[in-house]
Parts: sequence; C-alpha cells; structure tokens
Amino acid sequence: MYLIVGLGNPEKKYEKTFHNMGFLAAGDLAELFGVKFKKTECEASVAEAYVGGEKVIIARPLTYMNNSGRAVKQLMAKYKIPEENLLVIYDDYDLPKGKLRIRASGSAGTHNGMRSVIGETGLKNFPRIRLGIRDEGVEIPIINYVLSEIRKEDYELFATACHRAAEAAYEFAHGKNIELVMGKYNAEQSR
Repeated sequence: MYLIVGLGNPEKKYEKTFHNMGFLAAGDLAELFGVKFKKTECEASVAEAYVGGEKVIIARPLTYMNNSGRAVKQLMAKYKIPEENLLVIYDDYDLPKGKLRIRASGSAGTHNGMRSVIGETGLKNFPRIRLGIRDEGVEIPIINYVLSEIRKEDYELFATACHRAAEAAYEFAHGKNIELVMGKYNAEQSR
C-alpha cells in the first residue's frame, strides 16, 4: 500500500498559489489514475486507486500547510503505511521556478509543511518530490511569496512541473524503485 500526499491549503483562495503546488500535483496524479477525491478521512481529502490489487491513497491534508503532519500521521496509522511507501509532494522556495527535484529522504529545509510531517510522524527517510517556485526577479518576503498567486505567464511552466511530479509519483506507486525514479526525473532537470 502506498500513501502519496500533496501539501497545500484547502480554501479556494489558495487554489492557484505557489504553496498549493503539492495539491495541484496530487490532482494530476488522481487524473492519471482516473480517480477523484471523493471522501474525507483523517483530516484529508482522499482519492483511492489500485495497482495490481494494492491500494494507493492520494491525499490532500485539510489541516492547512503548517499542520500537514497531523493528517499524514493519521493516514499512516490507519492504513499501516511503511515509511518507504510514503511520498510527499510540495513546493520548495530553495529551487528555481519550474524545477523538479526528487529525494529518497532528507530534512524539511525551509518548508513548514514538511517540518510538520517530519515532526508529527517522527520519520524522515521517506521519498519526496520538491517543486521549485523561487523567482529571482521577485523580492518579497517568503511568507508573502508562497501565498501569492502564480502569474499567468508562469502558469504553463508550473502546470508542466506538477504534471511531471504526478508522472514520477505514478511510477513510484507502480512499484518503481525511488532511485530509478530519481535517476529519470532528476536527470531531465539537468539537461
């Protein structure tokens, strides 16, 4: 069983903000599986898919970004998800806009949502997909930037990044080793 979590904020006003990149990628992943977010459980909106009879849970925490770990912890406990089968997708100010970076484990960096996930679960050796959002041409405080709306001229760039993240998560959910997924998608970014 796999748990793939896209981090973001639940209200409509946050829908097209940088901090909702994880939500957008989770939506793209649900589309790839042909499923919809039909239920709410463990403080998350959830879509369920199956790969060879094995359940894949796609979740969007409804706890707001800074408390994302609460929903992740509850879902992991309810479904007895092993650490290596958890994958978290989120925006990352430390990466240039539109860049995708996959890691097998790591720290939270500057991301409060990931800090919450690591703090609540006590885990850090799980895969994650980071979606770069930093725009060198914009100089406003990070807190204001991450909650600002993606500019129309950048929307296609970010939509493509979210779709690539969803494709990487789709391969992971189909049992592809995270190192192989990293090799493929991180290599694309260095071209």
